[in-house]
Amino acid sequence: MAPWRLIVFVAVLLVTELASAQTPTAPSESNEVAALRVQANAGDADSQFDLGLMYYLGKGVPENYAHAVTWYRKAADQGHANAQGKLGYAYANGEGVPQDDVQAVAWYHKAADQRDADAQFNLAVMYDNGWGVPQDNAQAAAWWREAADQGLAGAQFNLGFMYANGRGLPQDDVQAVAWYRKAADQGDADAQFNLGYAYTNGEGVPQDDAQAVAWYRKAADQGLARAQFNLGNAYYLGESVPQDDAQAASWIQKAANQGLGIAQFYLGNAYYIGQGVPQDNVQAVAWYRKVGDKGNARAQFNLGFMYTNGEGVPQDNVEALKWFNLAAFRARNAVQQE
Repeated sequence: MAPWRLIVFVAVLLVTELASAQTPTAPSESNEVAALRVQANAGDADSQFDLGLMYYLGKGVPENYAHAVTWYRKAADQGHANAQGKLGYAYANGEGVPQDDVQAVAWYHKAADQRDADAQFNLAVMYDNGWGVPQDNAQAAAWWREAADQGLAGAQFNLGFMYANGRGLPQDDVQAVAWYRKAADQGDADAQFNLGYAYTNGEGVPQDDAQAVAWYRKAADQGLARAQFNLGNAYYLGESVPQDDAQAASWIQKAANQGLGIAQFYLGNAYYIGQGVPQDNVQAVAWYRKVGDKGNARAQFNLGFMYTNGEGVPQDNVEALKWFNLAAFRARNAVQQE
């Protein structure tokens, strides 16, 4: 399956400790902010959280992360789940407070125990990586399930990945597909790609190229490079779409422009033979070089060939030998690692 991703919820939070008990009123503060401040100073947790958020965003008050954390902490100390989760995020990332995974876990736990889905997700990330707690795949899966059951797409994707790979859960492709589908139906591009991959390979679902292409297209339309490449490859092969070299090259170009190595190599081939694009040795060399510089042995060999024959570059035996040697070195290392 495709490599899974860790998505730490990007919450609106940067925090810094303040010695003062309250934040000053800005001279030009609006009536709305002034009224909110009165409620926050009176101890209303929602108002404290909202005021912290306004300071973080610089909405209605000057942007001030130190003031933001003061109000987040006041709300968190009263049991406000969102504020607790955001304090956890601040500690996890060392934003405004010294980086402290143990503190992050403590605050995430407080919020997660109140069914805050983002905190449950982030707590799972901590268990999965062993940050602030002993590494524990079962606990990671359990907390991702809590968040997934609340509809959080990132958690649904990660739970699907855990099932697909048997991490913290029994390996189960059917369950993996079920969770990928939930996330994919919410527009999660990585889940859409993995669902397409499952249909390509018949993992957890009957093999179905048409369904695979449909899900690759959804992810490709969102800009996911791997999906763009797979969709382009489907057009090259005519798998559940009319065979179309131009469409293939177009999608593979999109993936190559994002730096996907296999797409860059295929695009170099396309330019070399003129498949779906005008034949152009200069372009072929340019794309081979991009992926050859990343260590792709096939691209390095092709560059050696181009320099040997003076195709797209001036003929240069020294440069050719350099690329052939790099390709041989990479290929030898690959064999030794098998």
